[in-house]
Amino acid sequence: VLIFAVAMAYVESAAVVYLRTLYGGIDPMAVDRGPAIADYGEIEIGREAATIVMLIAVGWLAGQNFASRFGYFIAAFGAWDIGYYGWLALFTGWPRTFFDMDILFLIPLPWWGPVISPMLVALLMIVVGGLINRTAEKNGVWQPPAWSLLLAAAGVLIVLYAFMETAILALPQGIEEAFAHRPKVFNWPLYLVGYLLAAVGSIRATLARFGPHN
Repeated sequence: VLIFAVAMAYVESAAVVYLRTLYGGIDPMAVDRGPAIADYGEIEIGREAATIVMLIAVGWLAGQNFASRFGYFIAAFGAWDIGYYGWLALFTGWPRTFFDMDILFLIPLPWWGPVISPMLVALLMIVVGGLINRTAEKNGVWQPPAWSLLLAAAGVLIVLYAFMETAILALPQGIEEAFAHRPKVFNWPLYLVGYLLAAVGSIRATLARFGPHN
């Protein structure tokens, strides 16, 4: 699964090199960017959606039940994200540092953050996915405490808001403005609070026992 995710990251980073070069440069925060030859926005959103479908598919094929399939999916997702930046740096020399700002995702609004921020999330996903797959029994039912799932969900929502904060605040001006705005700073305090909640909740949930089917 991890090998598939890293190989897919190679393909995706290559595609991003082509697309961003057409838009005037590999660094999305650069001010002097050439005019776009064509509007690739819809294509890029479709590529991202297709990537998620691929990751779900490999998780479904690798797992034996819902818990293990989910575990493989999030582990592959994390490996893909880290591998993506690894290949991108190898191809182009960018990102130059872990704190270079990047546009991370476009669904449903643009996500912005320093490169290290999605990589930390990806690392957590690999750890949590691995714990789920190590613990899950083929015929078991995942029984995590409800509070741990709520804590993890709250943390995820806070992290997502930190990523999309710029777009959300610009949204009252219109969807085009939401996509056009670039962040001046990243909300590290909010992100770290969300990350901590997500880490505690998700890791606690993975330590739950697997009971037999009813």
